[in-house]
Amino acid sequence: MNYKVIMPDVQNPWYKISRDLLQKAGVEINGDRPYDIQVKNNKFYKRVLQQGSLGLGESYMDGWWDCERLDEFIARLICADLESALSGNFKELIRVASARIINLQSKKRAWIVGKEHYDLGNDLFSLMLDPWMQYSCGYWKDETDLYTAQQNKLKLICEKLQLEKGMTLLDIGCGWGGLAAYAAERYGVKVTGITISAEQQKLAQQRCSSLDVSIILQDYRDLEEQYGRIVSVGMFEHVGPKNYSTYFEVVNKNLKSDGIFLLHTIGSNKTDNNVDPWINKYIFPNGCLPSVTQIASASEPWFVIEDLHNFGPDYDKTLMAWYERFQLAWPKLENSYNERFKRMFTYYLNACAGAFRARNIQLWQLVLTKGLPGGMRVPR
Repeated sequence: MNYKVIMPDVQNPWYKISRDLLQKAGVEINGDRPYDIQVKNNKFYKRVLQQGSLGLGESYMDGWWDCERLDEFIARLICADLESALSGNFKELIRVASARIINLQSKKRAWIVGKEHYDLGNDLFSLMLDPWMQYSCGYWKDETDLYTAQQNKLKLICEKLQLEKGMTLLDIGCGWGGLAAYAAERYGVKVTGITISAEQQKLAQQRCSSLDVSIILQDYRDLEEQYGRIVSVGMFEHVGPKNYSTYFEVVNKNLKSDGIFLLHTIGSNKTDNNVDPWINKYIFPNGCLPSVTQIASASEPWFVIEDLHNFGPDYDKTLMAWYERFQLAWPKLENSYNERFKRMFTYYLNACAGAFRARNIQLWQLVLTKGLPGGMRVPR
């Protein structure tokens, strides 16, 4: 994949279209600015124009192009709305149509993301993430480092939940047990965490072995116990539109009448079933970002939305911090992962940072109750 930058075939119609589109985003082919792209294979132009986002990501993985500031390049593409110009891929139209018919996040299919992404290896995630192993947006209110931002996110969640000693807390999609450990240690609550990743369960159980914490390998639809507090961080993105109502019904059934539920999720500005095809194929199979409308509609029969907090720009900082740590950790990882994987993960982290920077996607924390008398004062 060590191709050299080549001169484009200026008579190639695919090149001309690509050049004109990129100019709308202020990007030059083989330019000298950090966000300009360096093309190393003339087949790049046709591939991207025919395959859209999937072709852009896969051609980067194949070493057909490079960019010093991939994050800024993606942000510029999104701000210039070049996605709409590349959205004619027939296969993608078929996939979106099938998402409206098929339940891509059914009980059987829900385990796919656990096996294909979260089970990649605890070595990778332990080196890339903070010590609490938070694979979700940090809270960078006044912080300048990842560890503090993630610890303050954990504190913010626990304060919004109004945790007190002796309470029971259910963590739906508990990851590697960081939040469960933090809540049990700092607030004296009894925590039950559920995950669909065997690797996450293994590490979470080790982390929480001395605490009043249970980590269970289980689908959320099988929950059958009431809790005083429920939290879900970075899991709702895998639930899917066909299951939103079921999800909130399950939370309602398992939450006590005076309980508090906090939902932390990435969100879409628009209501649709469209998922980035590259992210769907390589990073989060069967994922789908909810809109505020979808969350409000699905939760409406059971909950009052007490608070909605958007700190999406903080995810840009979080992703770039993960990328920095991923780069530093690569010498320890390269014997376990190949060069193509490195380019895949590089593209994933930078492309997502660019999307948050362009305000194309958001990060929301919602606090929901069954209607607490007198309401709530929710901390920031």
